[in-house]
Amino acid sequence: MTAGITLTDSLTDGTNGTTAEHELAALQREHGGPLFALLLRLSDGDRQRAEDLVQETLVRAWQHPEALRADDFQSVRPWLLTVARRLAIDARRARQARPPEVGDAVLENARVCADHAERAAAALDVREAVKTLTPEHREVLVLVYFQGASVAEAASALGIPPGTVKSRAYYALRALRRVLPGYAADLR
Repeated sequence: MTAGITLTDSLTDGTNGTTAEHELAALQREHGGPLFALLLRLSDGDRQRAEDLVQETLVRAWQHPEALRADDFQSVRPWLLTVARRLAIDARRARQARPPEVGDAVLENARVCADHAERAAAALDVREAVKTLTPEHREVLVLVYFQGASVAEAASALGIPPGTVKSRAYYALRALRRVLPGYAADLR
């Protein structure tokens, strides 16, 4: 069914419709609201999906007019709600069986991940840049950033005050930013 056009719209467009079409239009007027409310809940608030399921439910009613004329019950609403519920369950299962849908906005904001070759090239660039540092700056950088030592642990290992570790790390990163201008955002 086309989004935005309801079954009633297509059945009551001014043409001479059949009795079955008029009955179906009456069904939608009488039971469309409760069907939509149920399907909206079952569709996790997705109005478009709920509207589509209402239309599909009414198509099923049109395909099975014998169910609508049964004398076993006073109202067709329970039958319609059961059909709608089953359609919603089927739709949910179908969505879960395939990969999740992703909107264009999500793709535009998605972070681009570097491939293995780019990561390897970046690692080589960083190694070469680290070689340009003074030995004092290099050992602080290796301890704090590459080995994950805290400032206190690096100070203890090197036998220098924590303030010296902090300043050497600061100046080491500053030197790397100059040597690796394309990586400046990664060195903050």
